[in-house]
Amino acid sequence: MRYEFRIAGIVPDTLAAGFPELDRIPVPEQTLLFGSVTDEAHLYGLLTRFQSLGLRVLEMRRLPA
Repeated sequence: MRYEFRIAGIVPDTLAAGFPELDRIPVPEQTLLFGSVTDEAHLYGLLTRFQSLGLRVLEMRRLPA
């Protein structure tokens, strides 16, 4: 499954390094992170990492296959 996460603000390189499995695209005042999520545990792990790094998820959506 592929997911897209819309994060508030621009995620700097140092924080983006915490998500090696996701690609990153900065857009005005937000950052899009997207990539494969293997299962529900991985998804919740990503959300926990976002929170622990102080990143605010504005939107999360599953991408078409």
